[in-house]
Amino acid sequence: MKPEKVNLKDKFELFNEHWTPKIIGELNGQQVKLAKLKGEFVWHDHKDEDEMFLVIKGSLKIEFRDKTINLSEGEMYIVPKGVEHNPVASEEAWILLFEPATTKHTGDVKDNRSVENLNWI
Repeated sequence: MKPEKVNLKDKFELFNEHWTPKIIGELNGQQVKLAKLKGEFVWHDHKDEDEMFLVIKGSLKIEFRDKTINLSEGEMYIVPKGVEHNPVASEEAWILLFEPATTKHTGDVKDNRSVENLNWI
């Protein structure tokens, strides 16, 4: 695949659904994904993979059983593998995710928002 310049704003304008990450790049077995989040997601973990959240627009809370991390635009947080978490966005937030290609959307938790096969945009 030939590398191309990616404009994040243009990519975010290609979709409107929430909690459905879209793949925009891949490198060294890792995927770069964009997602629009709104509301509360589902408690889950990723047994074998770390997960990076970078807030592009809006704000995001990542709830843990013992604390909450609040992220604003331009801030990021890496959820360590095996740590149960629940992302929450009171208003729509635009997020860039960086995680291994093997990462399941909701880990081993099955939910009506779980996505098995992510789309490239």
